[in-house]
Amino acid sequence: MACRCGFGDVDRKRPQYFRERGEVRRGGIRSPAAPLTARMMATAWASQRDTTQSEMDSEEQRSALRAAVYRGDGPAVVELLRGVGVDDDSLQLAGDGLIAAVMQRVDGAAELARKLVVGLQQRGWDGDDELAEQLEAQLGSGPAAMLRALPVDLEELAGILEGDPLSAGGRIDVRTGQVWPQAAIEYALEIGEEDEDIADDPERWLAVHGEGSREGYRDMELFIASVEDAGRAERLAIAIRGRGAFRRFKDELACCPGELERWHAFSEERQRGRARSWLAAAGYRVLPVDHRDS
Repeated sequence: MACRCGFGDVDRKRPQYFRERGEVRRGGIRSPAAPLTARMMATAWASQRDTTQSEMDSEEQRSALRAAVYRGDGPAVVELLRGVGVDDDSLQLAGDGLIAAVMQRVDGAAELARKLVVGLQQRGWDGDDELAEQLEAQLGSGPAAMLRALPVDLEELAGILEGDPLSAGGRIDVRTGQVWPQAAIEYALEIGEEDEDIADDPERWLAVHGEGSREGYRDMELFIASVEDAGRAERLAIAIRGRGAFRRFKDELACCPGELERWHAFSEERQRGRARSWLAAAGYRVLPVDHRDS
């Protein structure tokens, strides 16, 4: 899910395609053991906890955080991060929430944001530097990037950047930040909801071309390197050889629900960062939008 947190309401009315067919969102839980510095940061945050991890399992924690970020509920984000900390699978997600919290001047948000900046800089995944710079700019401790603010859902953007090659790609409405998959564009044109004359207007639309599955495959390799069970890691390594790698990989993980949840979180975090990086390269940054009253 992308950042929907902060100030200003934007017209987010969906075209008929979305109203009729709905939208699917991904979920997830943890991430790999590789970024030790981020784990160290999470451990440091643990000293601030008011509740224990046992009171809220990792899936519930992430779901609660995602919901708070979507609502743009800065106080809820801060409460969650103070209470249960942040795992290294959730730095991007937490960052989106903390941008809103800092904008809303929530007590404790600035301190949490400064710690998150350190974790992002040390981890160094795609999109981490861009998010760290945005947080620093919001805190007043760094320069503001010359990027146009746009209320984009990073999950939706990741979906058309790295989705099925046969249906990947689409566009972003630069007036509203709404992400249109290619199928939605074709459907709108088919039923006459979209004017063909303005369908390619560069003043309104930012084209998004699918980038294939290479990065997703790399994510599987990195995840396998984090699996502690040697036998499971070997089976996963075998599963990703040849055609059908993604399906076999998930089939193998399905035998261990905890690892499957960890994969979903790891993959979502990586995709979220890549979508943020792509957006920055196109000249935009994510604008928090307040959905608490919608």
